[in-house]
Amino acid sequence: MTTGKKKRMSMLDSLAAAGGPSATAGGSMMSTNRALRAARDAVDSHHVWELDPDAITNLRIEDRLAPGDVADLIESIETSGQTVPILVRRDPSDADRYLLVYGRRRLEAIRHSNKVSKVRALVASMDDDSAVRAQITENMARRDLTFIERAIFARELIESGFGNQSQVAEVLTVTKSSVSMAMAILDAVGVDLARAIGPAPNIGRPRWDDLGRALAETDVDPAQLIAVAERVHTDASIAVIDGRGNDPQETSTAAFEAVMKALPASPAPARTAAKPARKKPRALTLDGQKTGSIRRTAKGVQIDLAEGAFADWVEAEAQDLIADLHARWLQRSEDQ
Repeated sequence: MTTGKKKRMSMLDSLAAAGGPSATAGGSMMSTNRALRAARDAVDSHHVWELDPDAITNLRIEDRLAPGDVADLIESIETSGQTVPILVRRDPSDADRYLLVYGRRRLEAIRHSNKVSKVRALVASMDDDSAVRAQITENMARRDLTFIERAIFARELIESGFGNQSQVAEVLTVTKSSVSMAMAILDAVGVDLARAIGPAPNIGRPRWDDLGRALAETDVDPAQLIAVAERVHTDASIAVIDGRGNDPQETSTAAFEAVMKALPASPAPARTAAKPARKKPRALTLDGQKTGSIRRTAKGVQIDLAEGAFADWVEAEAQDLIADLHARWLQRSEDQ
């Protein structure tokens, strides 16, 4: 292998680690390595190119709700230079143009710079599918997507024709049931409201689920809540101008809390007599043979399965099974 080839391969290997922690999950690390090695092997030979930023088009599916200001990056590049190249691929419809794979902030910083006129880029030959996979793995190596970012990104990947839920789950290194549940919650909240709130890194799935349920119970106009979220972001922007400082991630969390607070109180449920617990279990069968039982107790629902290989499998897969059942229940509730 030539020295130039080694340098180019090293550059792409370093992109995954730059600016973020290393992966800890074995499956996630393997998936990341495969995508980045595929991008590395597709890079043109010889050198890093210096391209006109205006010759690069960004048609990617956005995977961040708050990509952040680039002012600090402009200053860094103007002072120390662009140390990490971006990755582009040739535009199949125009030989003189390129499509961005990843490096959006670096590209935007150089476009707004008064001192740097060229962007350093690696040029790769790859199709749409490979470009999306490279974008996902490089960005997730820098910072994990929040719950709502992942839900929106999964929805847009499916709607763009990238793949079905199973294929999207694979590239996001999550289970298919978690993708189904995330999109069901996103549908309940609404994409417009979710985007108005922002990434909200401190808000996980249960609280987004609470918001979706509250919206269904109160019949509030989503436009009113979008206005609430936008006011929080506007006030935060004014604070930055006034020199009071602001963290965009904390602002989106504050926007979520403001939206929850703006929701009208749900009507109190009518009092009903408590249902007596069912003491007699019902049999569960497979192929006509009893395999266990289910019964309602004062504490909930209890399922007992006969000892065997199937019971062992259910025990191992319990979390994914209950998540899948919950997602199906949410979808059924919406359809009714």
